[in-house]
Amino acid sequence: MANTDRLLLGFDAGNTVIKAVLFDPRGRQLARCARDGVTHQPRPGHVERDPGELWRHACEAIRGCIAEAGVDPARIAAIGCAGHGNGLYLVDAAGDPLLGVQSLDSRAADLAADLTARHGGALHAAALQMPWPSQTAALLAWVGRHRPDLYAAAKTVFLCKDFVTFRLTGERVSDVSDMSGAGLLRLPEGRIDGALLALYGLADDAAAKMPRLANPTDVVGRVTPAAAAATGLAAGTPVVAGLFDVVASAMGSGVIAPGQASIIAGTWSINQVFTSAPVIDPTVFMVSTFGPGRFVNIEASATSAANLEWYVRAFVERDSHHDDPFGYCNARVADVTPAADDPLFHPYLYGSGTSAAARGGLYGLAGWHGEGHVLRAIFEGVVFEHRRHIEQLTASGVGFDDAVMSGGGTRSPHWPQMMADCLGVAITVPESHETGALGAAIAAGVGTGLFTRLEDGVAAMARTRTVFHPVSAMKAHYDRRYQTYLDLAEAMTPSWNAWRRVHNDGGPAL
Repeated sequence: MANTDRLLLGFDAGNTVIKAVLFDPRGRQLARCARDGVTHQPRPGHVERDPGELWRHACEAIRGCIAEAGVDPARIAAIGCAGHGNGLYLVDAAGDPLLGVQSLDSRAADLAADLTARHGGALHAAALQMPWPSQTAALLAWVGRHRPDLYAAAKTVFLCKDFVTFRLTGERVSDVSDMSGAGLLRLPEGRIDGALLALYGLADDAAAKMPRLANPTDVVGRVTPAAAAATGLAAGTPVVAGLFDVVASAMGSGVIAPGQASIIAGTWSINQVFTSAPVIDPTVFMVSTFGPGRFVNIEASATSAANLEWYVRAFVERDSHHDDPFGYCNARVADVTPAADDPLFHPYLYGSGTSAAARGGLYGLAGWHGEGHVLRAIFEGVVFEHRRHIEQLTASGVGFDDAVMSGGGTRSPHWPQMMADCLGVAITVPESHETGALGAAIAAGVGTGLFTRLEDGVAAMARTRTVFHPVSAMKAHYDRRYQTYLDLAEAMTPSWNAWRRVHNDGGPAL
């Protein structure tokens, strides 16, 4: 590569970690730098982060990425940011942050249930999404009801990536993929609608709090001199609107055409199929648009690799016994030969897609089981929840014959093979581990004219690493255990609801 080639910088701003990744126009990763933030849980069900820390970490990640690459920042042609969907980031008129709520938050669970009961049909007809606890619209309505001081002070409602874009450019803007995924846009038109916002119980001024709307590849601003001084970027570098991270990750993994499927095993269990028209089915979790005739039909919940991360943080890392804690877990899973009486795990540490009251649980544990069995149960439970979501999608008419899997779960040699065996389809794993940042970089490449269309950018920058083919002998094993998994969830529902009532009433433990 000649040292005059233009480069693309992609961000991936997750619920805690923010990553800056530098790519050349052929998708080769030149450098990466990440910073891990702190999650605050001031009350049960409240999951927050400091937006100021998010920006500081973004600055550190950019500086670290540029330094690792050893390049002149003037060579960066454009910047794109992807970020976790939903949650809620509020800033005041001066641009100072007021609140940062992550997409694991459940404070609005009761309000979401009430909105569904009263206006669910009308809301779905307008936004192709039912209210749910971490949804931006439901959280904003919760703030309006319970924190009217914050609501009144809020000038702009942002999604996670939008706050970073705002600090880079000074522009209060979001893109259609994030805003539609947050239930804030009328679909399929992809526009802000006051009547829709009113259905959430939001005041007449809610529409004025929405950011300017753009398509993901639109250049929405340029790096300001102040942001350049803080990050080491060149002032004036174009910044595109960016993407909902699940859409960005799909594109970074090679998924862009109608009929293609993307599975993301990260904090959330993301299962999505691209189409040229939206699926209109109230049982499907959400639909996101990323441009005219571009829709992503999504079934998702916070039930994926976050469960393994919890196990590692709580049990493996507590005494710093392992230099590679996730590698340790994968090794323990490899020690186990699957058996019919292995324990089962519900990956519901942050609720499930069907119930905010759901709790994680380990079932069928016996004295002859060891840590490897527990870990395999966690891996398997995550796969089962992905399967449940995928069955919901296929029931709505958006089936697929194979899928591309991305996210932190693909760093394991076991999860993609378990997914292939359980679903009975081939699972492709992309070359890049940073598919969210790569998708954002592809959007930046289109915005700055390096590529004519998103399809061209995906073809140039996204490549396959390997394909996992299903082992037919395992399908019956997983089918039997999956049914037991579902039966256990049904049986546990009354207990989960009782726990939630006690939690809401502040009463004694059961």
